[in-house]
Amino acid sequence: MAVTVKIPTQLRSATGGVAEAQVDGTTVGEVLDALYQQFAELRERIAEDGGLRRFVNVYIGGEDIRFLDGLDTEVGSGDEVTILPAVAGG
Repeated sequence: MAVTVKIPTQLRSATGGVAEAQVDGTTVGEVLDALYQQFAELRERIAEDGGLRRFVNVYIGGEDIRFLDGLDTEVGSGDEVTILPAVAGG
């Protein structure tokens, strides 16, 4: 099932400037694995030890997956997944 993944500006250097990708998967984990197949450098930037780096937030339909089922959160055709690295500064 096709899912849209929104890629923020901070990560677009790893995607050749691509801001949005269409991938297949039934869970957020599968969607991210499919995204890594298209853009291998993304795995290095957002994944760690089989999960996500602490500073990386992933949302499905505006809901933070940490408060759902994490990488096992189910996605449906047409859903939108957004990757959002935390930004610090002051």
